[in-house]
Amino acid sequence: MNSINRRSVLLAGLGTAGAGALAACTNNSSSTQALVSPSGSAVAAAEKKRPSTGNVRNVTLTAAPAMVDLGGGVKARTWAFNGQAPGKEIRLSVGDTLAAELSNQLPGKTATSIHWHGIALRNDMDGVPPVTQTAVRAGKNFTYRFGTDAPGTYFFHPHVGVQLDRGLYAPLIVEDPQEPLPYDDEWTVVLDDWVDGVTGTPDEVLAELRQGMGAMHMGSHSGSGSMEGHDMGDTGGTDMGGGPASPSASSGEMSMKFMLMGAESALLGGDAGDVKYPYHLINGRVPTDPDVYRSKPGKRVRLRIINAGGDTAYRVALGDHRMTITHTDGFPVEHEQVDALLIGMGERYDVLVSLGDGVFPLVALAEGKNANGMALVRTGSGSAPKATVRPKELDGRILTASQLQAGDDVRLASRKVDRVHRIELTGSMAKYDWAINGERFDMQDPAANPLTIEEGQRVRLDFVNTSDMWHPMHLHGHTYQLGNGGPRKDTAIVLPEQKLSVVFDADNPGQWMLHCHNAYHGETGMMALVAYQS
Repeated sequence: MNSINRRSVLLAGLGTAGAGALAACTNNSSSTQALVSPSGSAVAAAEKKRPSTGNVRNVTLTAAPAMVDLGGGVKARTWAFNGQAPGKEIRLSVGDTLAAELSNQLPGKTATSIHWHGIALRNDMDGVPPVTQTAVRAGKNFTYRFGTDAPGTYFFHPHVGVQLDRGLYAPLIVEDPQEPLPYDDEWTVVLDDWVDGVTGTPDEVLAELRQGMGAMHMGSHSGSGSMEGHDMGDTGGTDMGGGPASPSASSGEMSMKFMLMGAESALLGGDAGDVKYPYHLINGRVPTDPDVYRSKPGKRVRLRIINAGGDTAYRVALGDHRMTITHTDGFPVEHEQVDALLIGMGERYDVLVSLGDGVFPLVALAEGKNANGMALVRTGSGSAPKATVRPKELDGRILTASQLQAGDDVRLASRKVDRVHRIELTGSMAKYDWAINGERFDMQDPAANPLTIEEGQRVRLDFVNTSDMWHPMHLHGHTYQLGNGGPRKDTAIVLPEQKLSVVFDADNPGQWMLHCHNAYHGETGMMALVAYQS
């Protein structure tokens, strides 16, 4: 990997189920172009260029049904890694090798995988069935083994169906042994919107959303939901060709149980989200019984903030404090002091705070949804604020990613763009027909319409959002730079009716997903394949 990309990130998303043969991705009858194989010689050559300490971290991750305690007397039957949600944090150093054995103990015939969101790794360890591997069948094991060359804040989750919106996720932190940032302590903060095992399952949510707004009955039965009685808990997600049967409805209409109406946000350009979640969590806890971080006044703390949600952007603030943004998606930025930050699904932000004396709420406002998650920072005496607290900082100075600048050591060198792809984001809530360039991704034929690139090229992606919904667009296998000198990221918010141009260097051969990191937008078709030509 070239020096400017020593932090090159491999990204994550929300894909669909698939146990098809990998050969379909390289010898597809729909494509006349020879594509680099995910396990081919070009991928192996790129892997050899990554640094190695020789240290191997072995972990076992058992994906299985679990009853998790969300606090406040709320318990949810879900799927989780090793019985807890979020899963236990994995922490290692740059150059270490992670050997993670996935044991699939999910019910029925549920297949799964693990995607390592943000980690620069070889293509065949990316965890995307059927593109980079065959899905791991129930009762089977699969070991992911890869080196880490990018310090930063990441997380991992399945890339099958809408399993991300269950409890199958956990932080992954890669430490820099020569960390230049001065601070006293760290606190990993995982944000999530939660429905599973409380009001339904993600598969039930998807089935309702697929009906589109045109099928929704907006009368007095709104919210009762014809989903009652449908048990989809043993499904492994749906694919583009169908999925679980949709709920029945009289006269072509159905009651609305999961669809959120009237969620508006100026920061997000209008419609804030699709799904009505009963809880918004910080580190797996509801705001009435929050997670508590304990420290001492004057300590300088690094918060590693991860949005693992399925459909919610969060506006995050720490009461009576300002935050200094230091990183986005694992990459350093020129430091900016803010009152609050906006974080979309799949994004990560690192911030520094110097703690005051007392008890302070860390609030994750569900943007446009009139709800919030909350945790507490306790450095002294004092009573905890109410779960509904709204710190004034939420309405203070907020910088979005496009207003940040990349740190000097990760800013891309200026050079001519070799290839440009227009990425038109299409679809609507009315029909729930999300797509890229008008084509809904087909998991039965993933290489049908690849966006092709060649190793060594400087590539520009022009995201053109023609829809009335915002989309956090996520690229696997690479990081891109926003605009001219903007931050290096793997996931960026594209607002309605807006254009966002990003550039990256094609230095990690393989076949990589590009998709909306809204779990339900991606699953219904807003995905494409970015593939290297051999």
